[in-house]
Amino acid sequence: MLKIYNSLTRKKEEFKPINDNEVGMYVCGPTTYNYFHIGNGRAFLFFDVVRNYLKFLGLKVKYVQNITDIDDKLINRAREENLPMKKIAAKYIKAFHQDIKALEIKRANHYPRATEYMNKMIDFIALLERKGFAYNVDGDVFFSVKLLDSYGELSGKKIDDLMAGARVEADMRKRFAADFVLWKKGKSGEPQWESPWGMGRPGWHTECVVMSLDIFQGTFDLHCGGTDLVFPHHENEIAQAKAATGNPLANYWMHNGFINIEGEKMSKSAGNFFTVRDILKKYSAETIRHFYLAKHYRSPIDFNEEAIQASKAGVKRLYQPFKEQVNLEKGQSHRLRIIGEYRDEFIRNMNDDFNTAKAIALLFDIAKAYNNASSAGTKRELRLSLEKLGNVLGFYQNLGDKLKRENESGGGEELIELLISYRNRFKAEKNWEYADLIRDDLKKLGIILQDTPEGTKWSRDE
Repeated sequence: MLKIYNSLTRKKEEFKPINDNEVGMYVCGPTTYNYFHIGNGRAFLFFDVVRNYLKFLGLKVKYVQNITDIDDKLINRAREENLPMKKIAAKYIKAFHQDIKALEIKRANHYPRATEYMNKMIDFIALLERKGFAYNVDGDVFFSVKLLDSYGELSGKKIDDLMAGARVEADMRKRFAADFVLWKKGKSGEPQWESPWGMGRPGWHTECVVMSLDIFQGTFDLHCGGTDLVFPHHENEIAQAKAATGNPLANYWMHNGFINIEGEKMSKSAGNFFTVRDILKKYSAETIRHFYLAKHYRSPIDFNEEAIQASKAGVKRLYQPFKEQVNLEKGQSHRLRIIGEYRDEFIRNMNDDFNTAKAIALLFDIAKAYNNASSAGTKRELRLSLEKLGNVLGFYQNLGDKLKRENESGGGEELIELLISYRNRFKAEKNWEYADLIRDDLKKLGIILQDTPEGTKWSRDE
């Protein structure tokens, strides 16, 4: 039984999809004014794993990720680069798709863009106005949060506290300090659309709620994003949906934790801002994947050299069984027993609010069992278990192609085997100096030797 920590109720709940065999899943996507950073990358990658696991359980998943292509940040970037906003958006939309592919994240079923939903956003805001939840002030339209008794249910914020904490420079045209903008009055030189309130553009919080309600045609199962989106973005999405339809926007809300850099919050001003594109120049996609998944998704994680090197070493261990130069074609099969045992434990871990940290630990257990196994049949089934379960977490994608490329680029297998045979001869003669010299020289070339009861095995150090 899958249990998910629901941010809305602040407890783990049994997951019950609206439709028995199908899940509607919406993940907040990029604002396309820059390359996405490693904090965004954690959300994009983890919720891809959630999708994988739901499909592993036999559910059909309709996966939607929005693209924000109209926003203050986009407009500012367009001014900085002296380019039309459309060109800025197009550049970073293309970069977004390139980077998620490089990170080995599967594509969503739908990538709705805010600018494609302009008429529906205008109609939605007009509906809120007719229902009395929205008011127009000189072309700016605001949502009146005091008229919704449940406002603050996701974040836990209380309206009185919001009033007390309001900034002195708050917009005095609002009826209440926490009221948020639905439609922004157009300004000279900015993209704008015609509406009942004059030329302008939608507020960010309205974009997601309109796109998700339209695609799913009402309440859907899972709404996902980073912890930073809980307030005000997701809170304001919930408020608009409830005011417009009387129903919840989504039944389950999931939020992943922050990423810190060397113990500090990531920010451009601190000089510790890293994009996924930057990190992929130094580390493999699977190293980054291991780093993200080695801790529970709701926990904060610290990006530092020690952690990323540990992930690099972890991936190497997970790939070791696939690089071993042994014959696995023959031998008794234990498929049902081996795959069944590990599959059951994997499901127990993932059913507990997607505990990827324990799921990865299980993969290491399988790899260790592989190294200790003597039967070719057992090794074959352990390797199959490792691949099948690892695939759910996103490891071993296009495994055959990766191993082929590695062999083609590495080469020299016959020479390595010859040197190992010389080393074995020196060991038999107790000539430890020369045996160690061969081992050490191979290590300098990136070849790691491992002496086992079955003989010496080798792998490439990446």
